[in-house]
Amino acid sequence: MSAFQQEFPTTSLRVSVESMGGVIEPVLERRCSFGIRGPLLTNHPELRDEALLGLRYLMVASPRHPLATHPGAIPPDVLSEHVQLVLTDRSRLTDGKDLRVYSSKTWRLSDLGAKHAFLRAALGWGGMPYHVVEDDLQNGELVPLTLEQAESDTHIKMSAVYRTDTPPGPAGRWLIDRLKKATDMRRA
Repeated sequence: MSAFQQEFPTTSLRVSVESMGGVIEPVLERRCSFGIRGPLLTNHPELRDEALLGLRYLMVASPRHPLATHPGAIPPDVLSEHVQLVLTDRSRLTDGKDLRVYSSKTWRLSDLGAKHAFLRAALGWGGMPYHVVEDDLQNGELVPLTLEQAESDTHIKMSAVYRTDTPPGPAGRWLIDRLKKATDMRRA
């Protein structure tokens, strides 16, 4: 963002941190020129995606949570006994659709920071981007979980998304291209 500010010093910028449909809803409604999103269980032909990076994602819990001491891979019947903390969508675009929900007992949070705090407080278990919990894993505040029915450690593909009829202007195009270059450098 520092490079963006230097390259486009007179360009206004609005950054909103959302998840799931909350990323693409303002793009669909033309309130935003583009968004950066992970996978979404909905298809919109009027949108175009450009691949960016993949983020490592894993299931975690506090070491004080009962699942933290479960021997071996955790089966679905054991998971369902515990509250799963789930990032939820502020939009209606994904109503009735869930990504990586394995327990019937859920607490839904619309903020990743709140989910992180709830995990650290041992209020439940759930998935998080690795870069968000890396320090917690290293200092023992959180521990990784291995699930029997799913990959416990996976990657989420991130992409830039925008309307096909109104692609980003020069500043937006520059920013997307810069993010792609950063992704390419991380892969090298």
